[in-house]
Amino acid sequence: MRVENFIEEIKTLGIQTIAGIPDSALQPFCNYLNGETHEFRHFVPANEGAAVGIAIGNYLSTGKPACVYMQNSGIGNIVNPVTSLANEAVYDIPMLFVVGWRGEPGKKDEPQHCFMGKITRDILNVLQIPNAVLSADTAEEEIKKIFKEAGQALSEHKQYAVIVKRDALTSDMGNSYQNAFTLCREEAVSAIIKSVSAEDVIVSTTGKISREVYEQCDKIVGHHRQAFLTVGGMGHAGMIAFGIAQQRKDRQVYCIEGDGAVLMHMGELVFLGKQQPENFIHICLNNDAHESVGGMPTGVAGQNFFEIARACGYPYAACIDSLRELKVELEKIRKMKKAAFLEVRVKLGARTDLGRPKESAVENRNNFMTYHFPEIIR
Repeated sequence: MRVENFIEEIKTLGIQTIAGIPDSALQPFCNYLNGETHEFRHFVPANEGAAVGIAIGNYLSTGKPACVYMQNSGIGNIVNPVTSLANEAVYDIPMLFVVGWRGEPGKKDEPQHCFMGKITRDILNVLQIPNAVLSADTAEEEIKKIFKEAGQALSEHKQYAVIVKRDALTSDMGNSYQNAFTLCREEAVSAIIKSVSAEDVIVSTTGKISREVYEQCDKIVGHHRQAFLTVGGMGHAGMIAFGIAQQRKDRQVYCIEGDGAVLMHMGELVFLGKQQPENFIHICLNNDAHESVGGMPTGVAGQNFFEIARACGYPYAACIDSLRELKVELEKIRKMKKAAFLEVRVKLGARTDLGRPKESAVENRNNFMTYHFPEIIR
């Protein structure tokens, strides 16, 4: 289905506001919203639950439903606001969900998507959200039927979800967003790997950053057992790293995240700023975009994350945008012995041949624990 036709169907529901978090399965839809010519009020908030909040506020102030889009992993972030706010037993707020279906049963996908992909429709059913699936071969009359059902649900103050399979939507429009930074992210990752000692712990966020950490560790160190690759759970790498740091104060712990991940659960900055673990180095590779799912800019492009970290209580916070500065800062913060936050501004883009971890997630866990903490592995 052409994305323009999909948009027209959304418009028939009286929707004028759209909010959500980008997803690669929804790439044509996201590219359309990121373009300069559309009639919606469009917002990319910190996470999917926040998008539900926008939709609720929109309805309260206009009487019209909004559209919330996400990857199906984001369903986890909407459960609370849907069940405790939007559900008919509470405030009875209608909204349309557009959900990209990663981990679709029978289709090869990354491990972090498999379980959620399997239970996506089951969760929506438990949430009492009627839903339908849009695929590349969905007939036009079936599409009309889906949106008729959606319109009826919204008129009854219910939510409705359109689950979009990969390649269901087509478009000639690409993503044209670029930032003004010049430092290559993989070069930054390489510099970080070269700066750590063999005993240091590395925790990296989901997406291309973990893929680059995986390859650069193999290239520089000869293995990647030193790194825990947080292949799912966007925004939780910081808390995982802290969980290690507070138990093993004899180890320096490096957390490598993207700006979208830090933004998704930014409350971690306040918590970490209060805790101030002396063996914790928090690195945010900031390209102002959700690159791993298509490159749409975040809703806060241009913000200074290091200033936020400093305000949250990190004893040291800095920002750099060159390889030379990065090397200087990495050497400096190693000697500080106090919690540090380093914002590294990087350009968009990754190698087309960037690989993926060959081991399973469980194998990564076991290799990581065996390397760092063999005494607890039976």
